[in-house]
Amino acid sequence: MSDIRLLAQRERLTVGEWVRRTLREARAQQSVKDPAVKLAAIRRAAEYNFPTADIDQMLREIEQGYLS
Repeated sequence: MSDIRLLAQRERLTVGEWVRRTLREARAQQSVKDPAVKLAAIRRAAEYNFPTADIDQMLREIEQGYLS
């Protein structure tokens, strides 16, 4: 607890606000969705065969757009 108090003091926060903010940040970094659902979506998407752009050509065209 003393470490948490010190961390909160360094950021000029109350312990409660530091804890709430830290939990919000942790929640934002963690997915709450089922990994199996995500994997199924990736597998489904991988079945498609869409045309892709040549990355070098695409970057040249973007650069040309910036210069014009």
